[in-house]
Amino acid sequence: MATTPTTRYDVAEHLRTPEEMAAYLEACMEDADGDAAFIAKALGDIARAKGMTQVARDAGLSRESLYKALSGDRAPSFDTILKVMGALGLKLHAQASQN
Repeated sequence: MATTPTTRYDVAEHLRTPEEMAAYLEACMEDADGDAAFIAKALGDIARAKGMTQVARDAGLSRESLYKALSGDRAPSFDTILKVMGALGLKLHAQASQN
């Protein structure tokens, strides 16, 4: 039986426009089920798509600390989330739940 070669899918390669980035983050926030590390990982994907060095500079963070904060291994502080979202050109907004 022949095997099919595969490559790892990297969503960052497909996030090209601010609208695609915002839609991706929105979808991740809906699926996160309260998991802040999952949201941080999604922000990390978007930051990689934009360029980590520039995002770190715009957020006022070191590149290394940005990688750690957005690795998905832990939940970064809300302050860091807000800085990164600002650097990415994204806004956080609230909406009433449909319960």
